[in-house]
Amino acid sequence: MQCDEYAANAYPDWIARKSDGAMVKWGDGVFKAGWQILDLSSPYQEFLADQTREILKTFKPVDGIFFDMCWDQPSCSHWAIAEMQKRNLRPESEMDRATYAHLVALEFMQRFTDIVKATNKQASVYFNSRPLSNLAEEIGFLTQTEIEALPSGGWGYMYFPKNVRFVRTFDKPYVGMTARFHKGWADFGGLKPYPALEYETSQMMAHGASCSIGDQLHPRGRLDTAAYQSIGRAYARISEREPWLENAHPLTQIAVMKLPAGNEYIFESSSGTEEGATRMLAQLRHQFDFVHEDGIWEKYELLILPDSMRISQKLAGRLKKYLSRGGKLLATGLSGLSEDANQLLLPELPIVLHGMSPYSVSYVRWQRGSAHGDTDHAMYDRSARVTAARTSQSLTKVVEPYFERSWDHFSSHYQTPPDKPSRYSASVCCKQTGFIAYPIFSSFAQHANRPCRWLLQDTLNYLLPDPLLRTDGPTGLEATVLQQRNRQIVHLLYYSPERRGKSLDLIEDIIPLHNTTISLKLEKKPSRVYLAPNQKPLDFTFTNHRAIVQVPEINGHATVVFEV
Repeated sequence: MQCDEYAANAYPDWIARKSDGAMVKWGDGVFKAGWQILDLSSPYQEFLADQTREILKTFKPVDGIFFDMCWDQPSCSHWAIAEMQKRNLRPESEMDRATYAHLVALEFMQRFTDIVKATNKQASVYFNSRPLSNLAEEIGFLTQTEIEALPSGGWGYMYFPKNVRFVRTFDKPYVGMTARFHKGWADFGGLKPYPALEYETSQMMAHGASCSIGDQLHPRGRLDTAAYQSIGRAYARISEREPWLENAHPLTQIAVMKLPAGNEYIFESSSGTEEGATRMLAQLRHQFDFVHEDGIWEKYELLILPDSMRISQKLAGRLKKYLSRGGKLLATGLSGLSEDANQLLLPELPIVLHGMSPYSVSYVRWQRGSAHGDTDHAMYDRSARVTAARTSQSLTKVVEPYFERSWDHFSSHYQTPPDKPSRYSASVCCKQTGFIAYPIFSSFAQHANRPCRWLLQDTLNYLLPDPLLRTDGPTGLEATVLQQRNRQIVHLLYYSPERRGKSLDLIEDIIPLHNTTISLKLEKKPSRVYLAPNQKPLDFTFTNHRAIVQVPEINGHATVVFEV
C-alpha cells in the first residue's frame, strides 16, 4: 500500500506532494528509480479498499491480510490540504502536517481492520512499517506484532534483540522477520550465508518469537532452489525444537523504560540509549524487557531509568509506590534530575547534586586492587556532579582533568589528562536505589567503552545480587531464559557478526564454545537437566536455589532444559 505504480501513473493527482509541490518518491527524484508514494487522503484509499474487499470476497475466508508500507506520510496534495483545514490544522506547519499524517494512518488502520474482520473475525491483520515505539497506541489494530529486521539490509544485528524486548510485553503473539537475501529486499542473486540465517532464527527462538523468513518471487514465478535449501535447513532446526518453543515465554527481572521516541520509519532510535542498554545488559547476561512509561512495570524486581528520562509528577508518584512495595530503581545520566543537574526530581535517589560537570571528558577510578585495573578510565561524555547521600555508598570515584580542553588551552591530540580523585562519585547505591552520573547507555552505543559496562555491572551486583542467570564465557555469548509449563529453558547463542563491508556485518562461520558453566535461579531442585532437541542429560548440582551445570559445547546455539 502507498506504493502502487499503476495507480500513480493512472491517477497522478493521487501522489503525495512535498511542501514545494514536488511529488513524494522513494528514491527522491523524477529520474531516479523508486516508487511514487500515494496519498491516503486522496481517492487512492477507496481504490485500495475496493482491492481489499475483492480479495476478501474472492478468497473467502481469507486467513489474514498483511498491509505493508503503512507509514505516516505527510502530504501537501490538495486532498490533504483540504482535510487539514477541516480539522483546524495549518498545512503550512510541518508539525501539523506530521500530526495529520498520523491521524490519517490511525483512521486507515481502524477502517481496514474493520473491513477484514467483517468477513472473518479470526483473520489476522498486521500493518507493517509502523514505528514499534507506537505499539501502546496501535496494538488494538493488530492481531500480532512483527519485527521486520534484515540485519544485513540496513537494520543491523541490534534491531531485533532491542525491539523484541519491548514487543513481547504486549499481550499479542509476536514474530521475528528476516529474509534469505545477502542484503535487503529484492537483492536478487544475493544469498545470505546459512550461518547468518541460523543465527537470526535462533535469536527469534531464544526470545520466544515465531520465525518468519522472507523471499521475493522472481518475475518468472520460479522459486530459487538454493534459497529454499537454506530456508528449509533453518526451518528444520526450528521444527526439531518446537516442543520446547510452544507457549514458552521469557522470564525477566529488569525493566528498562523507553525514552519518548519520534515517528521514524524502521530505523528508529533514542540517541543510541536503547541500543547501548541492549548491548550492555545482554553482555552481562541479565534478563530484561523494555517498557513504556504508561505500561505495567511494577512486576519487575528492578527498573532502570536510562540517561535522560524526564520525570512527570504522575511518574514520580508511581515510582514512589513501586519503591514502597520493595521495587528497586537505577537512574543514569540526567534521569530523575533537572537539565542543569541542580534539582533532584526523585528524592529517593541516593545522591546529593552539585550541578553539571564543567568537563566534557572526565575519568573514573575503582578502588586499588579492583578487577578493572589500577588506572583512571576515560569517560567520553559529560556527567552530573554528585556525592553520596547519608546512608548511601559511593562505588566509584570521579577523577577530573587538569582543565577543560579548548582552542587556546590543550594537551596533545585528545582529552586533557586526569589530575586526581575529586570528591564526586561516578556511581552511588543504597538499599533500593542506585545512580550512575554518566549517560552510560548512549555512551556505550557510541564508544563501546568498557568502563560504562563495569559501572553498570557493579551497580547491578549491589542492587540485584541474585540474578536469574549467571554464566561464564565471552561477552559475545547471548543467554536468555524462557518458561514453559514445568520447564525453564536457557538458550545460549554464540555467533560472531563481523564487519565484512563498509556498512555490512556478516556471519559466515560458526565457532564452537566448550565447557561453559551456567547457574540458574530456581525455586526447587530440577528433576533433570538436558540439552534439546536430542535430550542428552547433563550433570548438575543444586545449591542455595541455584542449579549449576556445565554445557560441553555451544555450536552456535545450545538449548538447556531444566525440568522441575
